[in-house]
Amino acid sequence: MNQSVALGLDFGTESVRALLVDLKGRELASAVSAYQHGQIVASLPGQREKLPPHYALQHPQDWIDSAAKATRAALRSAKLQKTSVIGVGVDFTSCTMLPTLLDGTPLCLSEKFAREPLAWPKLWKHHGAQAQTDRINAVARERNEPFLARYGGAIGLEWFFPKMLETLERAPRVFEATDVWLEAGDWFIWRLVGGAAATLPRSTCQAGYKGMWSAADGYPTEAFLKAVHPKFGRVVLDKMPGRLLAPGVAAGGLEPLMARKLGLPAGVPVSAAIIDAHAGVPGAGAAEPGTLVMVLGTSSCHMLNSENERFAPGVAGIVRDGILPGFIGYETGQAAVGDAFDWLRRLTGQRDLTALSRDAASLAPGAEGVLCLDWFNGCRTPLMDGSLTGAFTGLTLRHTPAHLYRALMEATAFGVRWIVELLRESGVPVNRFVATGGLPHHNPLVVEIYADVLGAPVVVHPCKHGPA
Repeated sequence: MNQSVALGLDFGTESVRALLVDLKGRELASAVSAYQHGQIVASLPGQREKLPPHYALQHPQDWIDSAAKATRAALRSAKLQKTSVIGVGVDFTSCTMLPTLLDGTPLCLSEKFAREPLAWPKLWKHHGAQAQTDRINAVARERNEPFLARYGGAIGLEWFFPKMLETLERAPRVFEATDVWLEAGDWFIWRLVGGAAATLPRSTCQAGYKGMWSAADGYPTEAFLKAVHPKFGRVVLDKMPGRLLAPGVAAGGLEPLMARKLGLPAGVPVSAAIIDAHAGVPGAGAAEPGTLVMVLGTSSCHMLNSENERFAPGVAGIVRDGILPGFIGYETGQAAVGDAFDWLRRLTGQRDLTALSRDAASLAPGAEGVLCLDWFNGCRTPLMDGSLTGAFTGLTLRHTPAHLYRALMEATAFGVRWIVELLRESGVPVNRFVATGGLPHHNPLVVEIYADVLGAPVVVHPCKHGPA
C-alpha cells in the first residue's frame, strides 16, 4: 500500500511507541520497543558502583534504537511503503534532559565522562536536586519573581533548572564541559532534522511547563539566576542555544542519516516536540475547554484546556497556548501511580497485578480500614514537594496484599479529587473526565474507583497510545 499517513513517536519511561494514522485519524498500526537499558537507577552501564539514592537516568542511544525498531515494525504491520509517511510528530517524557557537546553528542557517550552519573540524561523522575529546588524557590520568593505565579507558587523538583544547578554544584567538571543543555524531546528532534546548535528547535511546551519560560518574558533573568548561584547567571545565554517553536510547527525535514536509521524517506517534515501527557489531550480528541484528560501511566498528568486564566496554587503549570492554541493549558500531576502499583506488586511478591486486582475488586470501598497516603515519589500537585513520603495505616494481621492495593488505588483517586477541587475553587471549570494512557486499558478497576471518588463518569479513550 502507498497512502498518506502520519507517524507519531511517543517516548515513555520504559519504551517508545510508534503509531501510524491516516489523514482522517484512523489507526493503521502501532508497535512498541523497550529501551535496552530501561531506567538506569542502580549503576551506570558496565559499572559496578552504585548510583546515589533518588537517581534515575537513561541511555540516549536507546531512544534512537528503539524508535527505529518501533517505526519499522509499525510500517511492516500496516504493510505500508516508507514513502507513505508524510509527517512525523514526537512526544517525550518531561523534564527528561541531558548535557551535550556543541554538535549534539551527549556528554555521557564521550569516554571522558562515561563514568560521571550527572553527564547522563536525567529521567523526569530523577529526584537528586531537592536542595537546588529549595534554593531556586527561596530566591524566587525573596525576589518576588513573577514567573512563580504561573507554577502555583513553586518550582518542581523534576524540572529543568534544578537539574542543571544540581550538576553545577555536584559535578562542576561536567557542567563546565557542557555546551548545550536541552530536553530529551528537543535533543531527539535535533537529531532528526540536524543543523547547528544555534538553530536547534526547542519546544515551547517543554520550555513553558518545565523550563520557567513564557512567550512574554522568556526564561528567568540573568540577575535571578546569578542570585541563585554566582556561576549560574549566564547559563541561558551560554548553554541554552536554539529557537523556540510551538508543537505542530515544522522543525525541519528528516535528515538522511536518521531517515535511513528509521526506514523513512529523507526530507519528511518533523514537528517540534510536545510533552507526552500534553499530547494526550488532542490524542483523546478533547479539544473543548473544561475536559480534564488524565494521562495515567507510570505517573499521572492531568491536562485541562480552559478559557479562564487563574493562578491556582500548587498547579504545576499554567501556560497560554501550552496544549492547544487559543486556550490556557493547565497541568497537574501525581508523581507515582503505575510506578506505585508495580512497587506494591514487587513488595508483596506477586508475579503480576491480575490476582491482586481481582481480589481488590471484591473488597468494599475503604479497603476494610486500610488507608494510604500515596506520596511514594513525593507530591506534585498541589504541594509540589518531592521530599514527601507515603504511608499505609490501619493495618492488622487480617489484611492482605489486596487490601493494600485497594487502598493505594483509592489514595490516587482522592489525589485526583483534591486536584479537581483545587481547580474549581480557583475558578477553573472542570466539567468532564477522560482517561488515556496505558493504565486505564489494563486496569479497569482503577477507572471505576476514580469515577466513584469523583462522582462523575470517566470516559476511557479507545486508543491505547493516545499521546502517540
